[in-house]
Amino acid sequence: MTEKIKNNISIGVIWLFNISGIIGILLGYEDWFLRLTPLNLLIYLFLILWNQNFNPKLILMLSIPFCVGMIAEGLGVNFGLIFGNYEYGENLGYKVFGVPLMIGVNWAILTYSSAAIARKIHSGLWVSSLLASILMVAMDVILEVSAPRFDFWEFENNIVPLQNYVGWFGTAFVAHMVFQKLSKTYNYNLSIHIFVAILVFFTVFLFF
Repeated sequence: MTEKIKNNISIGVIWLFNISGIIGILLGYEDWFLRLTPLNLLIYLFLILWNQNFNPKLILMLSIPFCVGMIAEGLGVNFGLIFGNYEYGENLGYKVFGVPLMIGVNWAILTYSSAAIARKIHSGLWVSSLLASILMVAMDVILEVSAPRFDFWEFENNIVPLQNYVGWFGTAFVAHMVFQKLSKTYNYNLSIHIFVAILVFFTVFLFF
């Protein structure tokens, strides 16, 4: 199978799941579709790896933002550090020390996709890490609106503190500096579709 065919299949799968989820939730099947969130994240991860032929080096590189994210989130959930006081709900699946493993997967997916987009704009490590971190914070601003409604996570008193966004930027920047220093190959086409699909999904629910 050629790389182009794999890429086209992957893009089709991304938007099939994304649009199906939006329509299903809008039609009132919110609980059923939201329980599939871990599967959706794993599919995104699978597509990233599949399009790079399950490169062992990429798997190792993706473990960097996974671990950085899990550690930062663990400090946040258990001690109120970095992001503020919050806790995770049940729709993201199995938790370790109060943090769903899928959150680590989400950090890996967002780091990879935002890195690919940023690298397309500027190839310098510091600049691309800065741009990618800004993209991730922008994504988080949108995510925070729907997170409590979808039982993903919720901050104390349902107020998202400024600390959260500062923490997101700092954590993302650290993850990107290490990840982009070591990882040199990205699939921009796939990454832009993953990033935009996630953005579209949560943007829709700013209004419905």
